[in-house]
Amino acid sequence: MANIMILGAHGQIATLARHQLLKETDHHLSLFLRNAGRLQDVNPQRETVIDGDVTDNAKLTKALAGIDVVYANLGNKGIEDQAKSVVKAMDAAGVSRLIWISTLGIYDEVPGAFGKWNHQMLDGGYLETYAVAAKVIENSDLKYTIIRPAWLSNKNIVSYELTEKGEPFKGTEVSRRSIADFVVKLINDPSKHIGASLGVDQPNTQGDKPSFY
Repeated sequence: MANIMILGAHGQIATLARHQLLKETDHHLSLFLRNAGRLQDVNPQRETVIDGDVTDNAKLTKALAGIDVVYANLGNKGIEDQAKSVVKAMDAAGVSRLIWISTLGIYDEVPGAFGKWNHQMLDGGYLETYAVAAKVIENSDLKYTIIRPAWLSNKNIVSYELTEKGEPFKGTEVSRRSIADFVVKLINDPSKHIGASLGVDQPNTQGDKPSFY
């Protein structure tokens, strides 16, 4: 049994991972999110809910006491500040293992027509902001794994493959359920993929854009 902190616990992938962890493990989950009242189905025996913003460094540092693994499901234009606060708080609390959700394209690693389409769709500084946040994580002394999902679907399927940083990204899409499953696997075996930034896609989904566009 481990103590797991989920940052941004109301997110779609976070919700799937949370329910899978409750079903398949005996870990205790600390759910850190803004507007915690949005969580309607909390298990008081297994879950602790903390209403807060991750950029509130003092509150986050305090909440991290006794935590073994942090899974960050964050994202918006403030992602760089969020990353800085997470690193600072984890260092202060003596917590080292971080699973960080990013996005595809932050290293310009998506080839061909799909890469061009992806860049156009994520224009307006989105990729640059996520790239800077990932750099904050990579420059830290944390035992991190960065996950770069393909375009996300709600398909009820668990099927995925990984590409390392420096390798061309493969497919165009992946299910949220697949990303949640990979997060759970990392939580259950936190010694895996330390210091890695991994692209995650569903096999055989290569093309100019995801099937749902």
